[in-house]
Amino acid sequence: MTDAGWYAGRAPIGTRLVSEEQPWEWLSAGWRDLRRAPEVSLAYGALFSAISFVLTAGLYFADLLYLLLPLAAGFMFLGPLIAVGLYEVSRRLETGEPVTFRDAATAWRRHFPQIAGMGLILMLFMLVWIRLATLIFALFFSGTPASWEALINIVFFSLDGIPFLIVGTLVGGVLAALAFAVSAVSLPILLDRDIGVIRAIGLSLEATLRNWRVMIGWAGLIALFTAGGLATAYVGLIVTLPLVGHASWHAYRDLIGGATD
Repeated sequence: MTDAGWYAGRAPIGTRLVSEEQPWEWLSAGWRDLRRAPEVSLAYGALFSAISFVLTAGLYFADLLYLLLPLAAGFMFLGPLIAVGLYEVSRRLETGEPVTFRDAATAWRRHFPQIAGMGLILMLFMLVWIRLATLIFALFFSGTPASWEALINIVFFSLDGIPFLIVGTLVGGVLAALAFAVSAVSLPILLDRDIGVIRAIGLSLEATLRNWRVMIGWAGLIALFTAGGLATAYVGLIVTLPLVGHASWHAYRDLIGGATD
């Protein structure tokens, strides 16, 4: 039976209100999923940990290491896309289907056009952020050559770096908040349901706005776990990436109702 046939005649999809303690339940459910499928989940995290390390090494040898900090911050924009395979693992655990690494790695094939479209939107957010970060650096330090050493010295060991950090944080924060709002549950929706990208983004925005206090806390937890994974030379991503990915699936299941309920 096709997806369209499966959803035909069912209740319309809508958003739900959730309690402010719910993010902790999502993390708990995510941890249970990780423990139920540890080989697949940890292998998935290890794969992206290795990719991150290779990309960092590539930046180093290309003398582009100064891009590492904005790229690390931009990880938040692509996180929902990277975690698609983890959503599939949680979906299969929920429905009692077998779970394999191949299922996780090829999850994007379920509704490829929609997932690819959402991926392009998140890539656009990432590119805009990199461009803005570069422009902000140039505006504040036009006479300073772009290098890893210059960036570290200015940002962390100079008073001149304070206004740069403030402006960069504000600009990045606004962009990250918008990206989070449109992607908080849109990719799990697109994996699970046969609907369009615009509809999925609309539901994600609605769920985020209706539960804005909860979602601020949830975004903070995601940022905390992601930063922890990145700060450990990517080793922590082996655990934090699958944990947050599985938890995000459960966030979607609580925030979006109808059709399959």
